[in-house]
Amino acid sequence: MNSQDGIASFLAKNAENKKIILFDGVCNLCDSAVQFIIKNDKKDVFRFAALESEIGKEICKHIGVDTSKVDSIIFYEPGIAYYYKSGAAIAIAENLGVLWSWFSVFKVIPVFLRDPLYNYIAKNRYKWYGKKESCMIPTPELKAKFL
Repeated sequence: MNSQDGIASFLAKNAENKKIILFDGVCNLCDSAVQFIIKNDKKDVFRFAALESEIGKEICKHIGVDTSKVDSIIFYEPGIAYYYKSGAAIAIAENLGVLWSWFSVFKVIPVFLRDPLYNYIAKNRYKWYGKKESCMIPTPELKAKFL
């Protein structure tokens, strides 16, 4: 998949009307977050891809994100917008339903204050939570949620 049209076509076929979460596939904290989101995604809103995967790299290229400069979860609403760092975390919570949408109150905190906390956690995530040798392999039941 080398062209921008190719990725748009792929997403139209494989993630139509879905919101995409790009995550660090070897991070234990990120893996736990993905498992939590899957468990609470009652309306089947999300699809997932590791940033390190071919499709993850293609999506980042498609939306113009330089992954060498963004060490973050990315939340992408195809054709609408993308968010990263604390903005992505808030947008994901807002899409998990009423129980989790209260996280949107954090939007009142300016990004220049929210993102340093996010960056601190991201910088220490491997030290605190560990790292896998490779990306997780989804179970057959969950395979459809991954691009």
